[in-house]
This record gives sequence, structure tokens and C-alpha cells, in this order.
Amino acid sequence: MSRRVSRPSTGKQGVLEGEFFMLGDDACAEGAICAGCRFFAGYPITPATEIAQRMALRLPETDGIYVQMEDELASMNTIVGAAWAGVKAMTATSGPGFSLMMENLGLAIMMECPCVLVNVQRAGPSTGLPTLVGQGDMMQARWGSHGPYSIIALAPTSPQELFDLTIDAFNLSELYRLPVLVMTDAEVGHMTEKVVIPPYDEIERAERPRPAVPPEEYEPYRCPPGELVPPMAIAGEGYRFHTTGLTHDERGYPATADDRVQWSLVQRLIDKIEKNRDRIIRLAEDEMDGAEVVVVSYGIAARTALWPIEMARAEGIKVGLLRLITVWPFPEERIRELAGQVKAIVVPEINMGQIVLEVERCAAGKVPVISVPHPGGGIHKPEIVLAAIRRAAGRESDL
Repeated sequence: MSRRVSRPSTGKQGVLEGEFFMLGDDACAEGAICAGCRFFAGYPITPATEIAQRMALRLPETDGIYVQMEDELASMNTIVGAAWAGVKAMTATSGPGFSLMMENLGLAIMMECPCVLVNVQRAGPSTGLPTLVGQGDMMQARWGSHGPYSIIALAPTSPQELFDLTIDAFNLSELYRLPVLVMTDAEVGHMTEKVVIPPYDEIERAERPRPAVPPEEYEPYRCPPGELVPPMAIAGEGYRFHTTGLTHDERGYPATADDRVQWSLVQRLIDKIEKNRDRIIRLAEDEMDGAEVVVVSYGIAARTALWPIEMARAEGIKVGLLRLITVWPFPEERIRELAGQVKAIVVPEINMGQIVLEVERCAAGKVPVISVPHPGGGIHKPEIVLAAIRRAAGRESDL
């Protein structure tokens, strides 16, 4: 539930603006609306249900459509269809539902369908602890669907950032024509803090590339010279197109017996993300100059690491924080650079070791990488993270 703090008003098209005391899940919904989302399909699941509830209330006020689906498979499939009909579309879920969405996530990647999937992570495996926090879906976000592809996944650490990154997710999905993941967690989703919503006209909104040729010349997967993202026609606008999850040529027609088409298509799906890494990857760094130890983290785990970092600095340890805002694509270049500069890297996360494996891969044995795991259900105790920082700095821990 959100409560207004000051200067609230209803802006263009029923979009809110002003300062609010707002639940993280509600901030996500408002971010989607500000980004231009006008279609939401979903199925209730703790701790993401509040996003669906907010969208059910707010979309009718902004000329949008909310649809309650029978399950998560249908929810993901429905937003893919809505996106091809020309609207910006989103769904939201948590771990078990995220697993069910993987097949149609792969379909959206192959069809190059812009949409947003929000995962408010909870403790697993299986139904686990439905109301309590986890970060156990981070590798699933990268590798959950089958086959080779690239993905974009963002990890907010506050309700304000959940609002901001939901807008970013829509913009990235439109620019690169793919589903973008917002990998938040139960703590951020159920946290209530100040959220500032700027005026509607001040918010940057990207739009998918549109055809510049007449309908008779249009091929749905042909890119302009030197580009990697094909223009996207909208169903019902007079353009003839064919789209499928099968390997397809530039006309969209299946080419399932031709590995040359597979090679060309898959390479482009990967290249449009990997060759734009510098434009996509976002990091937040604090006191990195001269740091002997760096804490690498994301989401709520990065936020709860702030106190132990402060305590370590009070002890004279030079420790910096590298917070992953973009987790996928992974910031390989920055981790490799740090591996040649610091004594050790500490990675707290609310799982039993996932992103730490990527840090180890990029560090390539040049520097110790210390995992600080947590199985979920709660956040790290500060003394555990502090002990890891001391160990990384070569100091004896009190624990």
C-alpha cells in the first residue's frame, strides 16, 4: 500500500507524479505505467502479488488493460501476444512462476518480442518460504530457457530504484527487442520508502524500431545495414509478417533444416546485446580508489552489506563496494580489472553461491574470491559479512 508524502498529483494520462511513501511492488507498477506499459497479464504469487493488484487498479485509470490469467505459462504467452499487437506489456511473478515462464521466455527471445518480466525472488527450492526473501533465481535468469541467447537482467536495491529500473527495463526491451528481466527480491518488493515520480513529460521512453519501407517490401527479421535490431511491424497495420519460435530466415519463415540460418540468427540475437554492453551495463561504485578489498553484491544483499563495510572502514580496512545494477550481461571487464588491483573480492548473496561463480570466472585465479552465502529466508547478519571482509584483508576475525 502506498501513502502520499507531499506534492502528489495526477499527470498526463492518469500517471502519478510527486513524492510518495510507497511499497516497492507498487513502485514497480507505477514505473511500468510511467514507461508506457498499458497491458499486464499475471497470476497471483507471493511476494509479487501486490504488483498485479496495483496494475489491476491503475491500468483502467490510464486506458490500459489488466488480465488475470489462469497460470504463469499463459501470463507470459499473453504479454508476448500483446507486445506484437503494439502495446508495452509486463508480467510479474516469483520463483515457482518464474520456472513456469521459462519456455515462453525463450519464445519471446526467438521472436524478438519487447516485454518486461519482474521476478520478486523468494526463498526456495520449490515453494520454499513464500513470504521470505531469496536471491536464488539469478543463474536461472541467465540460463533458464534452453538454447544459446543473451539476456538483460536488472537488480534494484530500493523502491525508488525498483521504480527507475522498471522504466529502464521497458526502454531496453524496446531498443533491443527482447524480454528484459527485473530481478528484485521480497525485501525490496515489500519495503516501504520514499519514491519520487517525476512529471510524465520528463521521463525518457524508448520505442521499438519501426519499418521504414512500405508493406510490400517489409521482411520482419531483416536489419537495416550495419544494425542488429530489425524494425518491428505491428499486427493489424497492413504489414504481412510471420513470426515463430522455430529457426527462421529474414522473412520469418521456418528454416529448420539449415544450420547456416541457425548460426546467423543466433549470433545476431547474442551480438545485439554483447556488442552493446557498454550501453547496457550499469554499476554503482563506492570508495573504490585504493581499495584493498571489494565487496561485489546486488539487490538487498548489497544494501545490507553497507553496515559491515562501514564497520570495516572504521577498523582501517580499505574496502570498496561494487554494486551490480545490471547483473546480465555480467560486467566481466570491470571484474577482470579489479582482479589485478585488490587483495580479495567478497561476494555476499542470498543463495548458496551463484553470481560468485561469475566473479571467480572473471577473476581467473588472480585474486581470492570469498563467497558469503545465505540460503534465504532472511538477510545476512552484519558480523558474518564483516568477518569475510576481515579475512579478505588478511586480518583475524573476532568470530
